[in-house]
Amino acid sequence: MSRIVGTVTKTIFKSDNDYYVLIFKIRDNDISLTYNGKSITVTGYFYDLEDNFDLALTGEFQMHAKYGQQFSVSSYQKVMPEDKNSIVSFLSSGLFKGIGEAKALKIYETLGDDAINLIKNDNSLLNQIKTLTKANIITITTKLQELDQSTDTLINLTNLGFNIQDASLIYKFYREKTIEVINNDIYTTFYDLEKMTFQKIDRIALKNNISKADKRRIKAGIVNTLRIIGNERGDTYFLKEEIYKTLRIVINYEPTYDDFLECLEELITDLRIVLYHDNYQLMEYYEADNNIVKRLTYLNNKEDLTYKKDYLDKKIHEFEKINTITYDDMQKEAIKNAFLKNILIITGGPGTGKTTIIKSIVSLYKDIFNLNSKDFDEDIVLLAPTGRASKRLMEATLFKASTIHRFLKWNKDTNKFQVNEYNKSKARLVIIDEVSMLDTLLFNSLLNGLRYDTRIILVGDFNQLPSVAPGEILKDLITTDLFPVIKLKNLYRQKDESNIINLAYDINSGDVNYSLFNKNEDLYFYQADSLDLKDKLLTIAKDFIKTDYHDFQIMAPMYKTLNGINNLNKLMQDLFNPPTSSKNEIIIYDVLYRVGDKVLQLMNMPDDNVYNGDIGIILEIDNLKKEVVIDFDSNIVTYTSSNFNNFTLGYVISIHKSQGSEFKTVIIPLLEEYGRMLYRKLIYTGVTRSKQKLILVGEAKAFKKSVLNNEYNYRRTNLGEKIKERYLV
Repeated sequence: MSRIVGTVTKTIFKSDNDYYVLIFKIRDNDISLTYNGKSITVTGYFYDLEDNFDLALTGEFQMHAKYGQQFSVSSYQKVMPEDKNSIVSFLSSGLFKGIGEAKALKIYETLGDDAINLIKNDNSLLNQIKTLTKANIITITTKLQELDQSTDTLINLTNLGFNIQDASLIYKFYREKTIEVINNDIYTTFYDLEKMTFQKIDRIALKNNISKADKRRIKAGIVNTLRIIGNERGDTYFLKEEIYKTLRIVINYEPTYDDFLECLEELITDLRIVLYHDNYQLMEYYEADNNIVKRLTYLNNKEDLTYKKDYLDKKIHEFEKINTITYDDMQKEAIKNAFLKNILIITGGPGTGKTTIIKSIVSLYKDIFNLNSKDFDEDIVLLAPTGRASKRLMEATLFKASTIHRFLKWNKDTNKFQVNEYNKSKARLVIIDEVSMLDTLLFNSLLNGLRYDTRIILVGDFNQLPSVAPGEILKDLITTDLFPVIKLKNLYRQKDESNIINLAYDINSGDVNYSLFNKNEDLYFYQADSLDLKDKLLTIAKDFIKTDYHDFQIMAPMYKTLNGINNLNKLMQDLFNPPTSSKNEIIIYDVLYRVGDKVLQLMNMPDDNVYNGDIGIILEIDNLKKEVVIDFDSNIVTYTSSNFNNFTLGYVISIHKSQGSEFKTVIIPLLEEYGRMLYRKLIYTGVTRSKQKLILVGEAKAFKKSVLNNEYNYRRTNLGEKIKERYLV
């Protein structure tokens, strides 16, 4: 590590999470005298920084491929200025509101080179300067105390083991109470700050001699255990015994059962978890459930909208005539209720016309209320949980659609939504598609961003896989039998010429029907066992080498195992994009990528308009700059080493990741080695991703097991129960 001392002369960049790129003029250093007087680029995390600030930095020089030599900061100290120019620049900077250059110069002329220390020791000296007001003196004194305190606190935090980024984040949150909070319970940072993981805090706590048996540690471990189980199973409440069983693994220690129960009780007292009907729930899920219940029951109990008799029937009939469409009775009922009900659920399997109904509702809404483009965009909002689903909704309806994250203006640095309970959307009607993918916390955030009287239409397939995150919104609402629900049953898409939809409905009914396969060109089943599956897949996939990557997709149930997604991706990469001397390659986390590879986005990146589940093609790889450029439907996104983990190979994707997408051709391998991942909802979801051709490859007994196995891990949620209880009050 090297140490340099100098002055911040210019701020080039500052992120929301206090990452800075600075121009720094070196005054002193422990490297070489040749650096003194030079200006360099400095990068790192800083708290409360302004230009003309004197700092002592510890870190290392690094060579950036694009920006050249930079000094990467691992820790820093603020240095009080001790000469005329530095003192005047410091006091007249933005840190001291109301102190301009003239007043700063007067302070220096009165107190000299030791001005800052003199003021800190005796602020009454400032009374000598007649141009300073009482407010000026208070500002200078208070800010100097705060700067001393922040420096001391950051040093203490880094000495404990926090890096400068985390130390700055912690101090920014707790300010002058930081050390008190840390000394009282270091795990408080885990509760309060999302970026402070249990593993990170626990490692620092143990390093600083906190016992494994410390009840503060056990309590934080319990909260982390609830989060882990929730993310693995999708549950929003938990049983006492399963918490205790998993806790021992999470904290690598087995507390006595009495200590465990005592910690549970304290967490309830601390309002971190809630005991509800003998089950335990994290406070954030308890509050989210309660808010969802309150908001939706309010809408449900609100009086229906009224129209003149037969008015809606007439408008629907006119729309049918203009667009040469004929709706069945249930579809008409759905469209009419969209204008009458304050909350409506529309559910149905593939091919039942859900998207057609959305398009009709939006078109009629614009016509009935005679909206211009501006008012229309403010009045009605089309949303979906994923980027791919929102794009598909926009393509199918020809109306603007967005992800929920983008609509709520998610800030990736703070993980907060800018459209929220304090800054609500003006929308009057919100239609959400693919609601089976909607989790509890995201739905709660959406409701917080809407006005109380905003009407809501929820559209989705009840039988598809639930959300990745905890909760099962669509199922919970439908099974209450309290909300208006339109269940679409008649098939329209692929009904006459395809067996795919018929297969999907057979699967959903638990019927193993082999007779549908290999009759027409839309549905095939090829036998293959674990040893010859790869050869069979290669033979089949060769026919699709020239197919547009959007139109063709292989989907598998599991990542690991011999025939899992990871291994199959390597196989398909060599088939679809073999190496050549002209294609650059890069290895990221032991995975080789090359120009032309099909890739899958794994994380939401709203600033770049790319979302979890989006599929793109690698355009460029620059090994010198460590950059990968990916094309997502003409949206060009550049990745650096800081976010390389946001994408993976996309020749073969999981069925979970395929939700919200559709492809002309889908290939699904099915083998008994996939074990617990062979269940009805999964195979149903995979099958319904196909629009024109579906090919299953594998073992017939694995297909049979998938169809008959309806005992997948049912989610434990109590939203529906809470809604029913509210109606009984």
